Amino acid sequence: MKSKKLIYGLCLAFLTSCSLDYKNTGAINPDNVWMDKTMINSYLTDVYGKMMPGWSPSANGTDEGMNGPTSMGDFARGQITIDNQGQKLDYANIDRINFFLDKMETVTVLSDAEKKQMVGQALFWRAWDYWGKVWNVGGVPLILHFQDVTNVPSLFVSRNSTTECMTQILKDLDDAIANLPDVWTGNDYGRIDKGTAMAFKGRVLLRYASPLFNPNNDQKRWDAAYKANKDAVDFLKSMGKGLYEGKFEDIWYNERNKEVIMLNQYYMPDHKLDQKNIRPEPLTKDGANDNQTIFPLLMAYPKKDGTPLKLDLNRLANDPTYNEQFITDFYVGRDPRFYATIFSPGTAYPAKDVLTGGMKYWNAWKKIADPTSPTGFKYSTLIFNELGKGVGGSSSGYFQLKGVDRDLTIPTVYEGKTDWIEIRFAEVLMNYGECANETGKSAEALGVLYDIRKRAGIEAGSGNYGITANSQTNIRQAYMDERFIEFAYEGKRFADLRRWKRYDILNSLKYRSGLNAVIKNESSLVGFDWTKDMYDPAVRKLFRFEYVENLDGDNQYQFKVDLQHWFYPIHKEVLDRNSKIEQNTEWGGSFDPLK
Repeated sequence: MKSKKLIYGLCLAFLTSCSLDYKNTGAINPDNVWMDKTMINSYLTDVYGKMMPGWSPSANGTDEGMNGPTSMGDFARGQITIDNQGQKLDYANIDRINFFLDKMETVTVLSDAEKKQMVGQALFWRAWDYWGKVWNVGGVPLILHFQDVTNVPSLFVSRNSTTECMTQILKDLDDAIANLPDVWTGNDYGRIDKGTAMAFKGRVLLRYASPLFNPNNDQKRWDAAYKANKDAVDFLKSMGKGLYEGKFEDIWYNERNKEVIMLNQYYMPDHKLDQKNIRPEPLTKDGANDNQTIFPLLMAYPKKDGTPLKLDLNRLANDPTYNEQFITDFYVGRDPRFYATIFSPGTAYPAKDVLTGGMKYWNAWKKIADPTSPTGFKYSTLIFNELGKGVGGSSSGYFQLKGVDRDLTIPTVYEGKTDWIEIRFAEVLMNYGECANETGKSAEALGVLYDIRKRAGIEAGSGNYGITANSQTNIRQAYMDERFIEFAYEGKRFADLRRWKRYDILNSLKYRSGLNAVIKNESSLVGFDWTKDMYDPAVRKLFRFEYVENLDGDNQYQFKVDLQHWFYPIHKEVLDRNSKIEQNTEWGGSFDPLK
């Protein structure tokens, strides 16, 4: 929220306040918080500040991207243990929310309407936190009231079943939906409203109905998920929400547009956004080159007519005419979301920075001999100026554009203002469409895909926008494909692969691969007009594409995600501290996360 005022520091001061001989009603102390509307609201705002998700480079462990050579993590490589994957089940936020809810039962300075709205927000965040825990490990201890820390034995409780936790999560969300206002305005814009809670309930039920939690495909779960998501779509539409009607890229720049459902607002100077990591190396400081796009995402975006972009690697390597045509097909006439999401080599990076000699960031590769390499050569990534020289380096050379604050420069990379949209209408709509397919409503499911592609700018063709799926199985795959490109770099890909139990998609890739735009003859760049780019046919003729099988440069860095472990383990510290906590069955324990 743009008017955020937090009081967490004040709460710490309460604990050391002095005992006086007279009652000073103006003093700041814990009891006075609950006698002042502003202080109560500030306590709740502090909960938002601690729990609201925001921008984070999240592509490194998926088929979306990488953060540089040898950056593939242990999980993606299948090197998992209880020590490096164990969850510690932090209850700090639950404790804070329960304290708030218990206090609200005694508050007298709020009207019933005000109290209901505050309780509704707190219940939403409690459901949010509990779902995060259940999503990771299955059932956890359900603590619904503030705990008495002086009663030590009462603090050690066992895990509730996943079913019991889900019942409570859905109850909290239903109570929140009943209490929250339809919409917030003014300085309260960005708080959780009824539509946000309904959308999140739909997300929860979709994931609970998916194979991760529902390996036997219980249709009742899909029915519940379908109803929740359809209700959310219908309500949000009634509130004026819908797919953004302008350019796809402007969803992140035209603030408070109709597609925004749940967001974290970034603003100067109090809540600024650090975007140093996702910018290319010469255009940032203290970090660089995260979320570089790799081969699967580069190829995932279709042509503008909706047909897939196809590549024959053998012909790419051996047929110059084919190579030249493929470069054209890659750069020209793609799904508009491709250009809004990914920065491609041979184009000018959209930033205000001016580098040495007045050049802009314009990268490509040259191929040079390297006797130490098994192939006898290596690629050198350059940022070119008028003399065909430059500096810099990366792995893939393709970078995230989605949400990049284009006003930033090297000195101001910590001062971004692009809002993070945690839930947008497109997700709610696609959640509904996926559930429709799983409940036998294929026409509804296809209608959603058509709407998503129509908004993206895909040509209608015969009315199907390039979607050829006509069976439940094929439509399911179409949803997997469309979510991959629609939500790229929005932190949803890994969650989707996990809920579908499709880590095999990653393992089938083996390595993180890429496409290098390589200069045919470096001398052709002398005197080159650097205002031109790969969208110019004459520029494209100066380059050829070369497929790089392993961008990490080391064969030990390959996808080997473990297909036997779908839930995370409880960390050993938790088990040692509380003997009542059982470990998950996948990790040698007796607790079944599916029950």
